[in-house]
Amino acid sequence: MSERRLWERYQKYLCAVESVGLTLDVSRMNFADDFLERMAAPLARAFDAMEALEKGGIANPDEQRRVGHYWLRAPELAPEPALTKEIQDTVAAVNAFAADVHAGRVKPPTAARFTHVLLVGIGGSALGPQLVADALGGPGDKLRVTFLDNTDPDGIDRALATLGDALAQTLTVVISKSGGTKETRNGMVEAERAYTRRGLAFGAHAVAVTGEGSELDRTAKQGQWLRIFPMWDWVGGRTSVLSAVGLLPARLQGLDTDGLLAGARDMDGATRVRDAVKNPAALLALMWFHAGGGKGQKDMVILPYKDRLLLLSKYLQQLVMESLGKEKDLAGAVVNQGIAVYGNKGSTDQHAYVQQLREGVNNFFATFVEVLKDREGEGFQVEPDITSGDYLFGFLLGTRRALFEKGRESMTLTVPDVSARTLGALIALYERAVGLYATLVNINAYHQPGVEAGKKAAGVVLQVQRQVVERLRAEPSRAHSAEELAQALGTPDEVETVFKVLEHLSANAPSGIRREPGASRFQARYRAS
Repeated sequence: MSERRLWERYQKYLCAVESVGLTLDVSRMNFADDFLERMAAPLARAFDAMEALEKGGIANPDEQRRVGHYWLRAPELAPEPALTKEIQDTVAAVNAFAADVHAGRVKPPTAARFTHVLLVGIGGSALGPQLVADALGGPGDKLRVTFLDNTDPDGIDRALATLGDALAQTLTVVISKSGGTKETRNGMVEAERAYTRRGLAFGAHAVAVTGEGSELDRTAKQGQWLRIFPMWDWVGGRTSVLSAVGLLPARLQGLDTDGLLAGARDMDGATRVRDAVKNPAALLALMWFHAGGGKGQKDMVILPYKDRLLLLSKYLQQLVMESLGKEKDLAGAVVNQGIAVYGNKGSTDQHAYVQQLREGVNNFFATFVEVLKDREGEGFQVEPDITSGDYLFGFLLGTRRALFEKGRESMTLTVPDVSARTLGALIALYERAVGLYATLVNINAYHQPGVEAGKKAAGVVLQVQRQVVERLRAEPSRAHSAEELAQALGTPDEVETVFKVLEHLSANAPSGIRREPGASRFQARYRAS
């Protein structure tokens, strides 16, 4: 394709959303001239499904749930007045609580005010807040935010160590819809232990974001925590960042949550337009369908050329892969759908994999994210008439050209800056694109049976561990092999699990299990008390 032909396609297919200053350029996607026309009827069905979803229809048939994250930034669109009020009241409560914290009206027992936030969550309960904190935060933040987003003991220790003596001025926000997510529960318990060891009352430093009547809700009430904010069953974790899940930590940090909501609301309006070339979410969904043949045959590489958008690819990885990675379609047929997502910031990380993108397996399409504004404040030239930002811009266009020369497809999203308004718009754009694409390939984007299967399997492993420890402690003078223990437990097919459990326990002192030197036999050092 000639440069002239590219320019003609750019002008023909450029999608602009003036309300948020965003443009989407799909000219370097090699779709046929009649592709949009051929996809008009399937896209119309996707628009119909999205409209029904926003009106409160059951959009998650497997769990018989409504899907309402679009109402979070436009409460007046919620299907019942009670929901509208609940959303509005929650935003007001978040804002009021943050204001009280900043003013010192809500404060820790042993200090004048809170200076830090420790957020405990996992998956969507952490990724969204992390993206917002990293993209919009800075040295002038009202509170500094630290995250416990895994059940890795060393990671927990590292996070708590960064707080040190500031723990006494730290507000802990625990986020879990059900309250039963074990990674989050573990982080909460470890955080409570850290407060207790310093003679601090955990409840006086703690806030919950959870579902009404959940295990966490009960814990917070029993422990007399400072506040409890709601999570609703019609908001999935991966689309919860504009609920109290993301708004509370962002507001505590001192960020512009009104701007986040406004940007998302404006993008929602733009992505309801039933003209693909004027609707960036529809155009994204169609390009994903084109690139992967409607079967996810190519990976999605996200390349934001901005340090503040470092976590965008990680955030989109969960949003896209958890939503679209499904074994069965809505009719129950096995389809194994999904789009793999990876990426990192340009230009740093293009050094890591652009060589393969240009000359290796052509199994991807790229999305470049261009930010027009280089920096706040006065510019600085590193060469005559050339700034560092000019180099970043040059690397983006150069890399895009290098890929195009080798027949690699790409799109370019251009935004004016990394403001709260822009970030809210980007979040809403991809949420809508995911929903539209899901209808194009006839899957349920709003459940995650694979995630639940992993949790159940982990529960089985922990049950095996309890049985293993009980058996070893019953015979502390005898060493056992994994084979012997598996037989004794009546689970001979689980011998590998038994061995891995033993290996893990013997490497960690508190378990009381030791491994004989040079052997694969294990025994307890003591009986259970």
